[in-house]
Parts: sequence; C-alpha cells; structure tokens
Amino acid sequence: MTVTQQQWHEIESLHGSALKERVFSILQETARDIQTLDVDDPGVLTVVPRLANLLETRPELASYREVFSALARAVGLWNYIDKDAADYRDAAVADAVTSDELDGITFHREQIAALNTLLSGNNLVLSAPTSFGKSLLIDALLATGRYKRIAIVLPTIALLDEFRRRIERRFGGKFALIMYHSQEAPADGSVIFLGTQERLINRKDLGTIDLAVVDEFYKLDPTRQDDRSSTLNAAVYQLLRRSKQFFFLGPNIETVRYSADNRWKFEFLHTRFSTVAVDTFDLTRIKNKEERLTAELKSSSNWPSLVFISSPDRANQLATTLTEDNSFAKLGDMSAWIDDNFGEGWELSEAVAAGVAVHHGRIPRSLASQFVRMFNRGDLPILICTSTLIEGVNTAAKSVLIYDKQIARKDYDFFTFSNIRGRAGRLGQHHVGAVYLFHAPPDQEAIEVEPPLFGDLDQAPDELVVHISDEDSSPAISDRVAELARTMGLSSDELRLASSVGLEDAAALNQQTQIASRQGARVHWSGSPKYADILAVCRIICGVRNANEFGVRSAAQLAVYLTNLRTHGTLRGFFHWHSSSYRGAPRGQDNVFRFLRSCEYGLPQLFSVVELFAKRIQPKTNYGLFVAEMPRWFRLEVLKNLDEQGVPVQISERFLARDDTIDSLRRRLIQEARSSRDRLTPLEKQWVLDALAG
Repeated sequence: MTVTQQQWHEIESLHGSALKERVFSILQETARDIQTLDVDDPGVLTVVPRLANLLETRPELASYREVFSALARAVGLWNYIDKDAADYRDAAVADAVTSDELDGITFHREQIAALNTLLSGNNLVLSAPTSFGKSLLIDALLATGRYKRIAIVLPTIALLDEFRRRIERRFGGKFALIMYHSQEAPADGSVIFLGTQERLINRKDLGTIDLAVVDEFYKLDPTRQDDRSSTLNAAVYQLLRRSKQFFFLGPNIETVRYSADNRWKFEFLHTRFSTVAVDTFDLTRIKNKEERLTAELKSSSNWPSLVFISSPDRANQLATTLTEDNSFAKLGDMSAWIDDNFGEGWELSEAVAAGVAVHHGRIPRSLASQFVRMFNRGDLPILICTSTLIEGVNTAAKSVLIYDKQIARKDYDFFTFSNIRGRAGRLGQHHVGAVYLFHAPPDQEAIEVEPPLFGDLDQAPDELVVHISDEDSSPAISDRVAELARTMGLSSDELRLASSVGLEDAAALNQQTQIASRQGARVHWSGSPKYADILAVCRIICGVRNANEFGVRSAAQLAVYLTNLRTHGTLRGFFHWHSSSYRGAPRGQDNVFRFLRSCEYGLPQLFSVVELFAKRIQPKTNYGLFVAEMPRWFRLEVLKNLDEQGVPVQISERFLARDDTIDSLRRRLIQEARSSRDRLTPLEKQWVLDALAG
C-alpha cells in the first residue's frame, strides 16, 4: 500500500466517520505491508508520523490511539508509542527503551540496534537520515558511564557549542569538557575532548582514548571537495591510533570503501529509517519564482521556514528583497542591537527588523547561534541559509524552500540535496515537514565514501603521510617523507605544520619568502610587529592565496584590518571603525566577518609557515606572539571562548575583570542577566541566559 501525498491531504480534509473509516483502512493495509516490506521502507515508516499528526488535532480519532501505538511498535518507531493509551505490551516496549538519564527520551528500533553494536565493543560507521536522531546515540553512550576518556570531532564551532550546551544540561559536571588549547585535561576522572579537527590534531594530552567519535564522517573523502579534508584525515588518524573504539556518523552514505589490510575494522550500518514525513511541492515550472517564494513565506502555516540559497551574497540580496515591502515579524530590539554593536548601515539590521535573518559563513558565530535559537522557538519566522546550516546544527524547521540549486557556482549533488531536504520537520514538533522545490532535483545516485585513512596508506596524500606514525609506516612512506623533508628543508614536525596549509602552497610560500627576503622586505621581525612588518608577510601570503579568501581585496587591506583589529581597545570599536570607513557595496559589508574567521584559522597557519622559512634565513625571526593572539582576535582568550559559546564579545567585554577565567566571567554574566540592574538590555539578558544557562 502506498498512500500518496495528495491522498494524505484529502484525508486531512475529512471529518467524523469518514475520517475514521479512512484511517482504519490505512491501519489495516499498513499492518499487512509490514509483513512483506523492508524494515526501513519509507512508505511504511511515514504512515506513523502522518497519523500522529492527525491524532494530535482530531478528537474523533482518540479511540485509535491504542492501535496506533501497536503500529508504531511494529514498525520500530517506539518513540511514537503513546504510553498512556497503549496496550501494556506496547507500553512495556517503550518503557524498556526510554532513558531517564536523557530527559525521558525513547529510542527507536534502529537506534537500539546501533547502540547494541557499540556497547558490544565493536566499531561502528552509521549512515542515517537527518531526522534519525544520531546525536542522541552519543549521549546514550556517555550515560552508560563505561567511557571515561572520549574525543569527539565536529566540523564546525557552531556544532561544538550545541554539543557543549547539551552535555552541560544533561550531565552537569560528570565530564570535564576540554575545548580550548589553554585547558589541560585532568589525569583522572571522565574527560571529553571536544573540537574541530584543527583543534584536536595538535593536542598533546589525549593519552589513551576509550571512544573516538567523528560526526559528518563523509568529509573524510577528498572528493567531497572540502579543503579541510586532509587535516580531518590526519586528526582522525591520530585519534584512532590512540582509541579503543570508534563511532563515525553521518547522513545518506550507502557505501564506505576501505582496503583489505586496513588497520581499523568496523561494522557499517546504512539505514533509511526516518522519524518524520515530508511533503514535497514541485514549483519548478513557476515562471516568477521570487513572487511565489514570497507568497509561500507570507503563509504563517509554513513557519518556521528555512530558505536554501547558494551563496552569502545571494542570501543577503534575497533578505533585502523579501523585506522591502513585507514584514514577517517585529524584531526591532535585535535590529537596534546590531546597529549599536556593529555600526549603522547594515542591510542585515533592516532584514532582521522585519523578521528575516541569514545564516552563512560570514555571519558572526554568536549572532548566527542566536538566530538559530530564535528560529527554533518561533520568534524568528524565516531563516535564509547557505550550506553552513546543513552540517548537523539542529533546527526546528517546518518547511524548507530550496530556492537555488548551486553551491559555489556548481550544481549540488543528490547527497547535498538530500541533506538540505532532510531539514524539513522535526520529531516532537513538526511530524510532517514540507519541502518546496524551485528547481528540478539532481538525479538520485548511490553515494560512496572513501576515506584515505581507511585505504592503502602508501597511496595516501602527502598531507596525511607526514602524520603517519612509526607503527603504520612502510619503506615507501618513509622514503616519501624523507624526500619531502629534503626538498622543503623542514623537519618532520615542521612538515606537519606546513601540511596545514597544503604542501604545494607551503612550497610556494617558501619561494615567495626567499624572494621577499632578498629584496629587503621586512619579513624578519619578532615580538610586536609594525604595520610595515605585517604588510610584508601579507604580500607573501596574498602572492599564493587570493586575498578574497580572507574577506579583503588586497594584501594592503589585509594588513590594515589586522592592524586595526590589534589596536582597537574593544571589538565594538573595531566594528564601528569598519562600518564608518567601509566604501564598498552594502551587500559585501559582512566580508569583515570572513576576515575574522580567517584570523581564527587559516591566516595563523599561513603566518606560521612563512615564519618557518623566514627563520631559515634569519634565525631571530619570531612571529610567535602575533600568531598566538590572532585566533582570539587579539583579545583575552576568555572573551573569544565565550563568543564561541554564544555570547558576543561586545557584551562580555563590558564585564571583564582582571584575572578573569571563563568560569568566573560566565558566572558574572549569568548573575547580571538574572539581576534587576539595567547594565544589560532585556534582549541581552535573554541572550546570555540562552547561551550560558539554557
């Protein structure tokens, strides 16, 4: 039996006995289908969330609650069992897979299957849809108490913060969370190392790991065209060689390729098991797509709505266009905060005032996380996003409108399309999501992943080979590393640093540094550099990389931005300087945030590699202080760390006291947010509590 989307809509229009008769027929037919179809067949599974949607709103269906629970048990969606109405046997199943330690969450059948594999001590690579509830499995493993030392690799800072808040809420102080380089792991007790690949790769205090977790594991495959893939493979390699067990998780992968002599054995679980249903609306033949998009977004029945767009510039443009003659909500307080803390003249401020926000790589992290929180609780009805939001951040979108079909000027593939589409609906909030397609979807294809660290290491990329330890090395690998070291004039440790920017780019930086030195450029500085010193290095870097990569137009502008970031006493002051001096197109004003992201990662590594080669010529060269301060925007580390936890530096810098730690400043901010004093606005008080005490 297959009930079409149109038939479900017709069923939703029925009432009374006609509705009861049709639902009873569906229950009967689905019970028969269970006997013949696959356990994760979407045609069967989606019946449960669709019926749940009806049961919540139609009192005439109350008598079906028991049989509905029996159906939910039979298909394995045990989290849909209504314990109050279910037969005692069905309720017993739900009770057996409900975790009191995790806020009473009930698991479904495929989650339990994955947990059984892991708790038996086996390694697991899990591929499942977005709505599967993969992150809950990590929490369930932590709740068992059998894993004392855990390392978790997440692709973005936003995911780190989301994970941190969830762990703090569910487990309190049971685990020491190690997220920053300045933190040192305790020798005893339960520890979670939480970081991106760039943060975990150089940690010296990992020791022996009980469990290594890698989220969005498909990024290990270089063919996914992620420029951080090499670093991810190297970081995960360092974790696996220290770990007793590993768990990789990600969406929509059908095959993981590995070599027969791969050191790490694992079970692979691929499932289509989804906990929500999705309606798909084909709008590809609509001539005036912008007009139709606006019409759909004006309908509050679609809220909260995610709009997928191809690039930050397109997102900014669409936000401005949507709000020129429309207001979807009144968020004047957030708009005023943006004006006060970033300077006036931002198109983002005007869009937010009308209830539309954007989420892309050029939005400040603390602001983007606040937008997601506002979106999830219904305060912000529309969020225009690029691919930055499909990498694991949880949203409560009822509808997803896929307005563009490209990322970085290339048509996205079926894998990416599936991830975007999977954002529609959320268990417990929107049983039935909606996807609006403004372009034809890509052809369906089987997605394979081939991580280099699971392959023949002799054939691995140079950027991974330089990280291979002695126990996994071979004569071929040793010869390759020795040749790289000889060619570039670097030690093994220096090769690993050079690999962070790509060994080909490192070789080009070497050549540029030698030329600059011969020409008398000021590349041999140490301590606190002057503008001319910074400019000399920026010219080398921008001779190898495009300045646009750093959110600027030239090496000179990059040096100006770095100098002003260093010299302004507050980050708010830096933003006001930028806003008052900016002369470009309004939609490019947020490139300053791209500059700040490059200061966190990218620019420090490039400066360090230039320093390596400059020091070969003049040993007294030392960029160490400058490079150490750049990732924290030349602020005290506690301010930058709190920004990653969702509190903007512009708020926390007003309350910074001498010798503050992150814990002391967090406590002060929470106390201030809960007080009757007006040093924080009502918006800021809620913001602080959402980020730190939620």
